[in-house]
Amino acid sequence: MSDIAVILPDGTELGVPADATVEDVAYEIGPGLGNDTVAGKIEGELVDKATPVSDGDRIEIVTDQSDEYLEVLRHSAAHVFAQALLRLHEEATLTIGPWTDEGFYYDITGVELEEADLREIEAEMAEIIDEDYPIERTLYDREEAIAKYEGENEYKLEILEDEAAEDQEISFYEQAEFEDLCKGPHVASTGNIGAFKLLNISSSYWRGDETNDTLTRVHGTAFEKESQLEAFLNMREEAKERDHRKLGQELDLFSIPTVTGPGLPLYHPNGKTVLRELEAYGEAMNDEYDYEYVETPHLFRTELWKQSGHYDNYVDDMFLLDVNDEEYGLKPMNCPGHATIFNEHSWSYRDLPVRYAENGKVYRKEQRGELSGLSRVWAFTIDDGHLFCTPDQIEREVDDIMSMINRVLETFDLDYEVQLATRPEKSVGSDEIWEQAESQLEAVLEKSSMDYDLEAGDGAFYGPKIDFAFSDALGRKWDGPTVQLDFNMPERFDLSYTGADNEDHRPVMIHRALYGSFERFFMVLIEHYNGKFPLWLAPEQVRILPISDDELGYAHRLKNDLEDAGFRVGIEDRSWTLGRKIREAQTDRLPYMLVVGGDEVEAGTISVRDRNEREAQDVDPDAFLEHLLEEREAKREEPDFLE
Repeated sequence: MSDIAVILPDGTELGVPADATVEDVAYEIGPGLGNDTVAGKIEGELVDKATPVSDGDRIEIVTDQSDEYLEVLRHSAAHVFAQALLRLHEEATLTIGPWTDEGFYYDITGVELEEADLREIEAEMAEIIDEDYPIERTLYDREEAIAKYEGENEYKLEILEDEAAEDQEISFYEQAEFEDLCKGPHVASTGNIGAFKLLNISSSYWRGDETNDTLTRVHGTAFEKESQLEAFLNMREEAKERDHRKLGQELDLFSIPTVTGPGLPLYHPNGKTVLRELEAYGEAMNDEYDYEYVETPHLFRTELWKQSGHYDNYVDDMFLLDVNDEEYGLKPMNCPGHATIFNEHSWSYRDLPVRYAENGKVYRKEQRGELSGLSRVWAFTIDDGHLFCTPDQIEREVDDIMSMINRVLETFDLDYEVQLATRPEKSVGSDEIWEQAESQLEAVLEKSSMDYDLEAGDGAFYGPKIDFAFSDALGRKWDGPTVQLDFNMPERFDLSYTGADNEDHRPVMIHRALYGSFERFFMVLIEHYNGKFPLWLAPEQVRILPISDDELGYAHRLKNDLEDAGFRVGIEDRSWTLGRKIREAQTDRLPYMLVVGGDEVEAGTISVRDRNEREAQDVDPDAFLEHLLEEREAKREEPDFLE
């Protein structure tokens, strides 16, 4: 049988038989690896170890030591849940049950479940795991697969009708009496699931479409070891305390009242203060790197969105309006407006790069069931930047953007992951431009010494990109900064510049955001800091606590001096005890409190306390102000005057 060659993670090629599977590849590498193989990845996609490979495939072997093993284990835990559910509620109908970053879920219907029912299901799951049933894969042809669900499960039938080709073999996974339509992969047996927990119940829509049936979603998680589960549950409890929706109300940062509509946040003065500081920080960097600020309206004729291609791809997520028999749409992105501004002028290669920036409000009609605090909203603001440059300017411009992003990452000390996403199958632009662009992005990442994952084929159809994902208090990943190269928009808008050869050339468009969106970044910061914002971001930076009304005059003089230096200062003048004033300031998570009594007034000093309950007496106000200026300039995360 003729050999084919697959590509291993280190770039080497390995010859294998033409009918080889992922597991066969592992055995070719070594018998030990073959024995340990749980699953594999083909071109970045997680697959069953019995999946055939093709010539030129990039192959990774997944064992119980791989990062992906937890995904496989959680997928199997979802099947154990489904099996336990049917044992207890045979009237239930199963739909889909994938793994997630936090665990797994299974969408079901036909049965009413309450939180109390989860404990009974957990007990049945424990028995299934103790029985250590083998999890076996079976392939059926399409007609056999359909026959299993006809008259029984319309949801599985719809999956088969939509996703299964006529000549495709369909995989099912079986454990004891339970069998489920599934692509896999799975662990070898139910006994491999070491620790699990059903977390909660919510509602969902079939296939995420709110016009479809409402389903019951049961969320759970699973780990290899009980200690890992316990650590996760402890982190989850801490995350509840850090929940930005809870802190947003306690600290009077924002609200999303029913009367305003879903996903449309209102920023209160405290919240807007934080956002203004973030905006100013980004704008200072934009000024440093020679961006010019532009502004585009919230509403455009849909002709613009048709020209940009967003109408075809985003129309279901757009808010559309009829105005005098013309169709308009609230903008889901800022880039078509910026491309239009560029196109209003004639450009020479000497003028490039042209860099535009806008803190632009955009609108996307997310499904109501997916709206959650500031993490997913209908109206949000992107710290957008769009650059128009020649192909040979790409590397320098991306290098500058990465320097800006690095500054953001260092300032906020956030956990993040980086991905380089390359050309997908469906794309626009020449091979030469794609190869040059991908190599330039890779060179910038290598130069930055950042760890990054290569996501082959995961780029946008219009160009390769570098994406950053932040982790929140629950370990969830949220989109953050991004750098995207675009060969499509310049083509659609017929953008051009005159080259050194006096011929017209197509510029490359670079999309760039330093935060991602202010709303989501604000959410991450609220939870990251647990509401304890650094001095430079804190809505109220210093609160003066006079012991009695006799010290109010001195307190106001101190306040004036601090405000003259640009600090946000309050005076607690309610007739409370000093202890209550201090507790209130700590509840509000203020960086600093200044206690002033008769002794301080007489000596012209202050007593300084910080939110970490450290204090110092007989402090010179000028020395304290000098420190505040330094701490604000350095953007330090915690008060450090008393260190």
